[in-house]
Amino acid sequence: METSPIPVLTVQTAPFEDQRPGTNGLRRKTSVFEGRKNYLQNYIQSLLSSMDLRDRQGCTMVVGSDGRYFSRTAIEVIVQMAAANGIGRLVIGHNGLLSTPGVSCIIRKIKAIGGIILTASHSPGGPGGDFGIKFNVSNGGPSPDTVMERIHQVSRTLEEYAICPDLRIDLSRLGRQEFDLENKFKPFRVEIIDSVEVYLQLLRNIFDFTSIKNLLAGSEQLKIHVDAMSGVMGPYVRRILCDELGAPANSAVNCVPLEDFGGRPPEPNLIYAASLVDAMKGGDFGFGAALDADGDRYMILGQNGFFVNPADSVAIMAANLSSIPYFRQHGVKGFARSMATSTALDRVAKAMKLALYETPTGWRYFGNLMDSGRCSLCGEESFGTGSDHIREKDGLWAVLMWLSIMASRKQGVEQIVREHWAKFGRNYYCRFDYEGLDPRAAFYLMRDLEAVISDKAFTSQKFAVGDHTYGVERADNFEYVDPVDGTVARNQGLRIVFTDSSRLVFRMSGCGGGNGATIRIYAESFERDPERHSRETQVVLGPLIAIALKISNIHERTGRRGPNVIT
Repeated sequence: METSPIPVLTVQTAPFEDQRPGTNGLRRKTSVFEGRKNYLQNYIQSLLSSMDLRDRQGCTMVVGSDGRYFSRTAIEVIVQMAAANGIGRLVIGHNGLLSTPGVSCIIRKIKAIGGIILTASHSPGGPGGDFGIKFNVSNGGPSPDTVMERIHQVSRTLEEYAICPDLRIDLSRLGRQEFDLENKFKPFRVEIIDSVEVYLQLLRNIFDFTSIKNLLAGSEQLKIHVDAMSGVMGPYVRRILCDELGAPANSAVNCVPLEDFGGRPPEPNLIYAASLVDAMKGGDFGFGAALDADGDRYMILGQNGFFVNPADSVAIMAANLSSIPYFRQHGVKGFARSMATSTALDRVAKAMKLALYETPTGWRYFGNLMDSGRCSLCGEESFGTGSDHIREKDGLWAVLMWLSIMASRKQGVEQIVREHWAKFGRNYYCRFDYEGLDPRAAFYLMRDLEAVISDKAFTSQKFAVGDHTYGVERADNFEYVDPVDGTVARNQGLRIVFTDSSRLVFRMSGCGGGNGATIRIYAESFERDPERHSRETQVVLGPLIAIALKISNIHERTGRRGPNVIT
């Protein structure tokens, strides 16, 4: 029996005032997306309408999620609206699952116009958790500021959206599904693909899988413990580390994606990955890692729970790129880090006589550098590292980088780190997060702090704390001029650099989760002497932290007694 074409409807709506995307797209409490009529539809229409109609008609887009609650509902709406707005083809991960690195990889492979990623990164899931929508552009990377501003401007005046409410897809069935729509000459196509396969093929071309397999399954087997934190990375970890590279099945835990991530924030740090830390402290495992909800962040631990600071991690990768076939083949063009990230990478770049770019927080800035051939490896302090193989940070890639380095050097994690410190010096580094602050209080605190450090007298000031005296060398509000397109990003964080190269950085987080404001304070101190490389980080940085608290008055002005999280 011949079926009728699926109708395309236009639905009247009204704009919302709070749909300006932040650093990582639009992130809100799940109840906002689920409970406010047309909230999701408005943002998806704004996103689609931000693209030029000529580019949009008949194009291909990628859609994936980290598996959190409300993702399946949102994917159904996205499919219905993409069809109604002229998109020709959607490529979606099996059961709606695709990691953020996986989406970037697929966009680049199939030359899609972009991709929608449903994730709130490391934020909690479930009905009481967070939900987010990211849009990655045709290079596979996050939207630049210009694209996010276009989306916001459309959202402010939106009066209607287009949708095919009768269109239904089966996310569990691999393969192609085609639909005839009213007023469309060509069928609308949905392709449900294996979530892991394309990404796995990319990794095979980067690493020496034989070398890693010998490490994980050879006669002197390295016992590993990897926590997928009940996020999207479970299927990737099982398929790649266990099935492909030979690690025993019990090497990987929490590999079934859950809508609430098992009731814990899927954030790979020492607090939320405590079960991994405890397992590693027992000494049975030589390597441990945790991956966040959407797969773009990671944490590395060595035997007995030895913690690798993410800023050290990217510096160590940079110093050992010769052990990776991809970099031997393509060469190394330069390095980049976000301003708030430790300067450990700078020292490696200097030794290798390569350019080092200091950018604002946000992976889109790295993408420009990579697209122009200026940068091969980059990292942020928030457990994110990546290279020019895609345009996103990539947690499992980072795990394979470490395993490759261990296989090449035939050393454990701690020995590799300590030898790196002995050669380049150690950058003691930590971050304090004050979350859920009153936005007005946070804004005025940062405004007043900027006034303090901008005063000419501040640059000649000295701070004495115990036996330590710190002289201010310079202080500013970080401003970035993109060397590729000349765009300027202002107000990217307050930084104070002292005469001994120690640093303090104050930054407002731009995640836009709707849960209040977050102020992050970063402290860093460099130590050359190997005899002083085993001290407690908090002890070393204690005087700097005392200065930060004194000049910001953050406890008095926010009513807090301390940070929510220290990493």
